[in-house]
Amino acid sequence: MMAANRQPSAATIPGEGSLHPAQPAPNQYSIQPGPNAYPKLTPRTYIHSYWLDWLTLACMGALGLGIYYLRPAPNRLFPIYFRDGEVIYPEFAYPLRTNIIPIWLAAFLGFMVPFVFFCLLQIRVRSFVDFNAAVMGLIMSLVTAAVFQVFLKWLIGGLRPHFYAVCKPRIDPALANAGQGFDGIMVDRSVCTGDDKEINDSLESFPSGHSTAAFAGFLFLSWYLNAKLKVFANYRPQYWKLVLFFAPILAATLIAGSLTIDKYHHWYDVIGGAIIGSMIATGAYRFQYASLFDYRFNHVPLPRRTASGFKYSIAQPPDTMVVLPATRKAGWGTGEGGVAGAPFDAMWWNNPKAGNVEMGQRGELAV
Repeated sequence: MMAANRQPSAATIPGEGSLHPAQPAPNQYSIQPGPNAYPKLTPRTYIHSYWLDWLTLACMGALGLGIYYLRPAPNRLFPIYFRDGEVIYPEFAYPLRTNIIPIWLAAFLGFMVPFVFFCLLQIRVRSFVDFNAAVMGLIMSLVTAAVFQVFLKWLIGGLRPHFYAVCKPRIDPALANAGQGFDGIMVDRSVCTGDDKEINDSLESFPSGHSTAAFAGFLFLSWYLNAKLKVFANYRPQYWKLVLFFAPILAATLIAGSLTIDKYHHWYDVIGGAIIGSMIATGAYRFQYASLFDYRFNHVPLPRRTASGFKYSIAQPPDTMVVLPATRKAGWGTGEGGVAGAPFDAMWWNNPKAGNVEMGQRGELAV
């Protein structure tokens, strides 16, 4: 009789040995910020917490805009003709075309599409703390990426595929070999007769601003969707979530790839911009949220508190400010999602055996 009424132990997995367990065990280790992590949000506390961030963003935007209008810094040398009159680099001789996707549209899409998804997911998340973290992180990603790439364009740059068409070089045949370098074939922009603004722009090919903005915005969205929908988590979700995760990356790739069709950029300009945008988007997301890869709390926005005053608790705190993911599958969204001790998180470093914690055990993770 006692054996018949015995309850399974905390570590028992219902349905073990079967591909279809009758009752999946809930995940009891949702790691969330403690109940005092987020102070009561009022206009005064918001301004007190974030005024310096918004001021810094404004200064960064002004800095990027100022650099954008500067004349290219290096006096770049380039060849045009061999001694027999043949064009040395035909890859710079494409005609000037209209952008398939203008730079303003690439930046607009990089912000507006993620912003719309942030708004839609708030139907389930319902947290201004999370919404503010997502929007600020997205703006930080786009602004930082823009400043990063305009600095590189200004100080490094390169010749666009349509440079010769914009430059419209005029070289006196009698002075064809009166340039610089070996055999006098290297010249500078003084031989150009085209529009000065177009020449400035055609000397700033690397990196691609379209590509940088697209990946800075859309990859940030992919990280956000992964966290809120638990695409890569502790259960196998529906396939549409995987498609949704990669859709923003496809959009960014299409925007960047269009520049190799209209010949505004070389392939290496596009790849360079994609790397820059991806790195900054990844850093901006981690700057705003508790984790990037750890599915247990990569949906949790970081509060504006000092490290000594902020801890993660394995238990779900009774706090209305707690931010839940958007999905409700596998116990997520009910305070029951997650597993303690994922490799290389803060708890793992303190106790590498933390991943073997049994159900019901409590603990705290200092950040």
